[in-house]
Amino acid sequence: MSRIESDFLGELEIPDEAYYGVQTMRGKHNFNITEMPMSQEPFFAIAYGYVKKASVMTNKELGCIPADVADALIWACDQIIAGKYNDQFVTDWLQGGAGTSTNMNCNEVLCNLACEHLGLPKGDKKVSPNDHANFGQSTNDSYPTAFHLSLILRSNVLLKAVEDLVASFYKKAEETKDVLKMGRTHLQDAVPMSFGQEFHGWGFTIADEIKTIKEAQEHLKVVNLGATAIGTTVTTHPEFPAKAVKHLAEITGIDFRNSEDLIAATSDCGSYVALSSAVKSLAVKLTKVCNDLRLLASGPRTGLSELILPQLQPGSSIMPGKVNPTQCESLTMIAAQVMGNDVTISIAGSNGQFELNVFKPVIISNFLQSARLIGDGCLNFSEHCVKGITPVNENIKRHLDSSLMLVTALNPKIGYYKAAAIAQKAYQENKTLREAAIESGYVTAEAVSYTHLRAHETEL
Repeated sequence: MSRIESDFLGELEIPDEAYYGVQTMRGKHNFNITEMPMSQEPFFAIAYGYVKKASVMTNKELGCIPADVADALIWACDQIIAGKYNDQFVTDWLQGGAGTSTNMNCNEVLCNLACEHLGLPKGDKKVSPNDHANFGQSTNDSYPTAFHLSLILRSNVLLKAVEDLVASFYKKAEETKDVLKMGRTHLQDAVPMSFGQEFHGWGFTIADEIKTIKEAQEHLKVVNLGATAIGTTVTTHPEFPAKAVKHLAEITGIDFRNSEDLIAATSDCGSYVALSSAVKSLAVKLTKVCNDLRLLASGPRTGLSELILPQLQPGSSIMPGKVNPTQCESLTMIAAQVMGNDVTISIAGSNGQFELNVFKPVIISNFLQSARLIGDGCLNFSEHCVKGITPVNENIKRHLDSSLMLVTALNPKIGYYKAAAIAQKAYQENKTLREAAIESGYVTAEAVSYTHLRAHETEL
């Protein structure tokens, strides 16, 4: 079954069960590119529901649209906000028109829901996508405002995932605080530390990105709702911008406010670039941590093998018993995707011409993918990797005991040059550090005992 709907370009056949209409169908036909519709990201539809609800509430208050139509649209917005009808958001992420197809997709779904609520057939112009759901707005202000809200909602989920990962590292730090090991710089032996210190360091460096992301989120609270086409507020009631953003802040609980310059806000993409950069920084740090872990777990017989990562699956179809660091590999691949998405966002952010940046669809597509991937990746990595890591104590002790860099602890007692001579003697004559130190005559046997070696007060 189908119905016929029309716009100024003509008529199109619409599936009768669809809540979207003719303008959505045109967008669906014209941009069937990625096979990834807007419904892939539920937060975007929810965010649009909030923006449209705030707009309809404002237009009802100002008497710009009939009260019964406004009430029906507000009811429809609540359905979208509740997560219903997300499958009706069918336009492609990568679309021309700076998001117009998606804005009309939302308008048409809301109006057809409102029509049913009023006992009218779908497509009845008593509730109009352009004259009612879109009154006092343009794609160029409603789309980016929904964009801002969806980024905040999705990045909040990301932050919770990062916090979970950080907590796992801190817990592992507490578990391993008494396990002494060699620290390394330049892939060479450095000085002793505890595994607890290393795990805590990994957790802390990741936690530091939480602050950066939250700071970037603050820029998203500045929107351009009511700016309409280019930021001049043309066609909108003079009181609409202030009232609409106030309603949006009240119904979302987020301190949204309009920009002091709506023309600048309509074309500017700096807040997206900043947030993407913050998430990219998180990806960079996660890559470093994952690489540390898989180096420390390398082996199990011919590598460092100071850690055992959870054994989750066979690592080879031909080598029996082989297990690979798949969780580290997965998270670093996600990080690579995020870094690539950030490049796309940076290029897109630089491509606005005059009063509008038409690249916003690719910006939102890439950022929402980045936030979703890295959030899910952090949760998965915490659960399937970090929580199950165990130290290989015998290998750790062997590496510690054989390291020549323990001689560093003698610097305050005999000076750098004599300590270096001891290290070279031990290395060249294949002796233990203790043997070389005693033979040098620079120190006594008692002075080179490392029975009480500690990461925070290294003694030999």
